[in-house]
Amino acid sequence: MAEFNGAWNIEINTPMGKQEGTLTLNQDGTGLSGTMAQGGDSTDIENGSVAGDQASWDVKVTKPMPLTLGFTAHLDGDNIGGKVKLGAFGEADFSGTPA
Repeated sequence: MAEFNGAWNIEINTPMGKQEGTLTLNQDGTGLSGTMAQGGDSTDIENGSVAGDQASWDVKVTKPMPLTLGFTAHLDGDNIGGKVKLGAFGEADFSGTPA
């Protein structure tokens, strides 16, 4: 099982352009908690879980519009990356490097 503990500077390539933020994850067995900060706002992640080499979680954002982001991630060395479901706006790639 991968260990999803740490902080990353992330970029999400959305249809509205690149969005940047900081992601902090804390793994406890198969449970996952943490926060995502962007544009001066910080939001707790919800529904976090780890299964093998993949993690998933949701983040409710209010900027640039209210939306629930659904992340699916994997680790690549010290980096993190994966996909983000953007509600009715489809899906985007995201990547992150250690903060």
